[in-house]
Amino acid sequence: MPETNKKNMLPDEGNPSFYNKLVSQLKLVWRLLGDSRVNFMLKFIPVGALVYLFTPDLVLGPFDDAAVLAFGLYTFVELCPQDVVEEHRTALGTEASSAADKIVDAEFKDKNS
Repeated sequence: MPETNKKNMLPDEGNPSFYNKLVSQLKLVWRLLGDSRVNFMLKFIPVGALVYLFTPDLVLGPFDDAAVLAFGLYTFVELCPQDVVEEHRTALGTEASSAADKIVDAEFKDKNS
């Protein structure tokens, strides 16, 4: 778990991968919204999630807003044509990686022995 700065309780910049992934996802959604190959009706999903973000909350505060926004963006990308999504990911430099690409093969050696 990354260390937190006790002053503002945000993760230190030692692990910026969450923020990089968030920015990459937002850029991808923005590019897909502007792509004419994506169905016009699908574009209502992230727009609706964003509108929900600005409506008054009566129940859970910011937690439901974050969940609806995350679900809307995820659903939009998943429902877009995969070839179009891959094209935009490649253009952004964030190609989809398979689970095998995330596995690191390494050996552990104890320096003390």
